[in-house]
Amino acid sequence: MSTDRNRKALQGYLEGHDPSAVADDAVFTDMSSGHVWRGRAEIAGMLDAMYRKLFDARAETRNLIIDDDHAVLEAAFIGRHIGEFAGVPATNKDVDVPLVVIYDFRDGQIVAARIFWTVPVFLAQVGAMPGPAAPTA
Repeated sequence: MSTDRNRKALQGYLEGHDPSAVADDAVFTDMSSGHVWRGRAEIAGMLDAMYRKLFDARAETRNLIIDDDHAVLEAAFIGRHIGEFAGVPATNKDVDVPLVVIYDFRDGQIVAARIFWTVPVFLAQVGAMPGPAAPTA
């Protein structure tokens, strides 16, 4: 069943960023910036930068829904800001940023991902902008 195959591929990808889970022609898009990474090598480079060079971080899964063609991951991107990101020099501050990724599959490999990373939360956590205002009655 393709759902089981997709689950196995995605689990390997999420646990260690297994490049074999990503199709050679995959396209990942950062929905907040519009930046696009094409192909396994570019995507691997982006993941290395996000998790090891710009941040010392990990994604903690909150919810994961998988079917025959798609998966939706809700996670927390947790770590330390160690490199310049979004114009903000390294702060060495801890971050805990909401993350949602929608994945598309073909033949048991990830062929596309739409990444929703909450940049204003990151900016507030590292002191680059004020935090969100509390609602008023």
